[in-house]
Amino acid sequence: MDLTPGTPALVIGGDARAAGQVATLLSAGAVVTVIAPTATASIEDLADRGLITWHAREAEMADIQQAGIVLTAHADRTAPDRILDRGTVTLVGGGPGDPGLVTVAGREAIEHADVIVTDRLAPLAALAWARPDAEIIDVAKIPGGRSTSQDEINQLLVEHAKSGKNVVRFKGGDNFVFGRGSEELLACLHAGIEARVVPGVSSAIAAPALAGIPVTHRGLTQGFTVISGHVPPGHPESTLDYAALATSGTTIVVLMGVRTLSAICTALVDGGLDPHTPAAVIADGTMPSQRVVRATLATIDEAAGDLSAPAVAVIGAVADIEGLA
Repeated sequence: MDLTPGTPALVIGGDARAAGQVATLLSAGAVVTVIAPTATASIEDLADRGLITWHAREAEMADIQQAGIVLTAHADRTAPDRILDRGTVTLVGGGPGDPGLVTVAGREAIEHADVIVTDRLAPLAALAWARPDAEIIDVAKIPGGRSTSQDEINQLLVEHAKSGKNVVRFKGGDNFVFGRGSEELLACLHAGIEARVVPGVSSAIAAPALAGIPVTHRGLTQGFTVISGHVPPGHPESTLDYAALATSGTTIVVLMGVRTLSAICTALVDGGLDPHTPAAVIADGTMPSQRVVRATLATIDEAAGDLSAPAVAVIGAVADIEGLA
């Protein structure tokens, strides 16, 4: 979409297709307002993060007159009747947020899907590739907010496939990197549903790369370790050995660690990692709203205090690669 940055754009409607329109407009630099009595969790999330404005009401003529561009989320669902057999499920990793990073195979799956089950971290602008008659279901999981359980998601995939539909499960990053894609795959296999996987670009590598941070560098680090920060060190559900990580000599990449970053940094220092080790946090990686903060292991939590999820933290010498030139 070719727009002048700052163009006021209005999206009327709050469903998952509208969320895709919103994402496209944001990528084009528009200032987006959504007007809809109710909205998907993805739209609520964008509004809560200050990236759009959402008014929970019906649109009025004055709203339309003030907008530079107006889009509606109407979908034509008049698909021709056909005899349905058992369908399939395709798990599509959507990458870190920029629709340009969706694979060719991922785009083809979206274009041919009867049903698309999507969430907030998928590149929503890619939903514009869906057929007009495709059903789009938002199952976003908002931290501390609206959420669809994994059991419900699994059931949706199986039930729609059993009705003869080709289903795409569309999510951010890669299906198998903290994405619970393996649980969805097993649910399909146990139900006798044919399922395949289209890998996605992982934010663990892509977000640092687009911030100019390589996760490895010749003569500096020979590996990287990707960990989940979903639970802090010492939590009963944590299985990570932070002392071992501190002495591993690898770059440490933390996903889902915004709330637990302080505790993770403390555990690494306690494990022997130099508190002056370079560190960085990349929020909204690959998106127009991307922000990068650089500091040290001892100070990165404070420096990144106003950043919100989704964010990727990088700990290691590569976080200050510019200083090595």
